[in-house]
Order: sequence, then structure tokens, then C-alpha cells
Amino acid sequence: MNIVINVLTFILVLTSLFLVLVVLMQRAKTDGGMGAAMAGGATESAFGAETSNVLTGATIKAAIVFFGLSFFLFLANIYQSKHHDALDSKLPTIVAPATTAAPLAPLSLPAAQPATPKPADAKKP
Repeated sequence: MNIVINVLTFILVLTSLFLVLVVLMQRAKTDGGMGAAMAGGATESAFGAETSNVLTGATIKAAIVFFGLSFFLFLANIYQSKHHDALDSKLPTIVAPATTAAPLAPLSLPAAQPATPKPADAKKP
């Protein structure tokens, strides 16, 4: 799923760049602006007299692809985040230890020794 999202994101970037270029190539209603600066005459020679119709159609199709891809990527990211969180929040299963035999009797500890030793008998010479 992650590879599909990455490929579609790349296609979305290419579509957005194409959309920007097509919009900038269009002539304004007053026949000036960026359309004339960005080879306005070259588009007429390439597409004929119906340049505005061709560019308008390309803009509409590119906008539909752009919005469709954006919506699909939005839904794919929601799907991925919900399923990713469900896997991460699951607690690990712990196997219960085997039952033990009857408890052993408590161990008896040796008697406590005094902290200070008894004075040693003095040796007689």
C-alpha cells in the first residue's frame, strides 16, 4: 500500500506542474498577461485557431485528475493510519507459565551470630 501511495503522490506532483503550465499558457480574456508572454503565438501555430478550446479542455481534465488523485490519497492515508495504529496498539500475548508443584516448606535459617565477637581468652604465660 505504501508503494502505491508513493507512486500516486509522484503522479499528483506531475499533474500539478502540468496544471500550472496549462493555466499559465492560456490567454486572458483581454488577450494579454502571461499567456502572451509564454509563447502565446506558438500555441496557436501548434493547436490551430482553437487554442483556447484545447487549453481549456486540458485544464479541465488536469483539474479532474488532480482532485481525484488528491481525494484518493487522502482516503489511502486515512486507511493506512487506522490499520497501522491498530497493529501497533495491540498488546503482546503472554504465555502463562506452567503450573508449579506444591510450595516447598520454608527454609530454616541458621541462628543469627552476634555482631561483635566474644572476647578471646587471654593466654596465660
